Amino acid sequence: MDKLRAMASFVRIVDRGSLTAAAADLGVSLPSMVRTLAALEGELGARLLNRTTRRIHLTDEGRQYLERCRTILAQVHDAEAAVHSLRAAPHGRLAITAPVLFGQRYVAPLMSEFLARYREVSGELLFVDRVVNLVEEGLDAALRIGHLPDSSLIATPLGRVRRVVCASPKYLRAHGVPGRPEDLRAHVCVRFTGLTPHAEWTFRSRPPKVAVPSVLTCNQADTALGACASGLGLGCFLSYMVAAHVRAGRLRYVLEDFEVDPLPVSFVYPQSRMLSPTLRAFADLCAERLRRTRFD
Repeated sequence: MDKLRAMASFVRIVDRGSLTAAAADLGVSLPSMVRTLAALEGELGARLLNRTTRRIHLTDEGRQYLERCRTILAQVHDAEAAVHSLRAAPHGRLAITAPVLFGQRYVAPLMSEFLARYREVSGELLFVDRVVNLVEEGLDAALRIGHLPDSSLIATPLGRVRRVVCASPKYLRAHGVPGRPEDLRAHVCVRFTGLTPHAEWTFRSRPPKVAVPSVLTCNQADTALGACASGLGLGCFLSYMVAAHVRAGRLRYVLEDFEVDPLPVSFVYPQSRMLSPTLRAFADLCAERLRRTRFD
């Protein structure tokens, strides 16, 4: 069995939601796709998918295997592209997008370093707290935080960030420290809509979503962070946003035992686009620097 081909077939089945659609995408027959999946499950000694007449569902083993397959296939793609990229030096336009605060703190310095190193490259940065269609907006790549449902993108994992709740020592002295997520109903909260567009926060608890009373709602992370640091209320952010405030003692984490699983940070680019020497070099720089960075 061609293991890499079987992994790619499994990923395509999940992304397309059916064996029939995956078979059509890959130009193989449905019986061939069924045999490939069965052989893969047989070699692993585990069922990866539960199938009904209408839907497929990942098993726990399948969910874990899927994440590793995506990583392995991305690394294989990157290795092949790296061989091609050795033939030319970085040059031309490089357009990158990222979330606003993450872009300002991590991507902008990397772009400046990259442009100083490669004088024949011109850079463009688009920092927005929304998911951008790379092809439609003429962008080469993105730094994304969160799980990636878009199967048309190649992703290189760079790290993980936590979803955290925090408040200033001043606020916690005055109002007490919440012990469980449901305690938030008795507190006042500052809501950053870029992370929590609805007035509820998610935890590893039952129920998983807790409605929060918002004293301030804001679409700018720095403004919401400033309000929390001043003692206005509790806030929910990603760990890289608050790390400097926590180290300086302006904010403290709370409810850490109830945090949901960390979110992946990825460097992504369209599957349909050949990895140019310029993009390859910038992706390598991001991987080298950000994989050594603590985001909390």
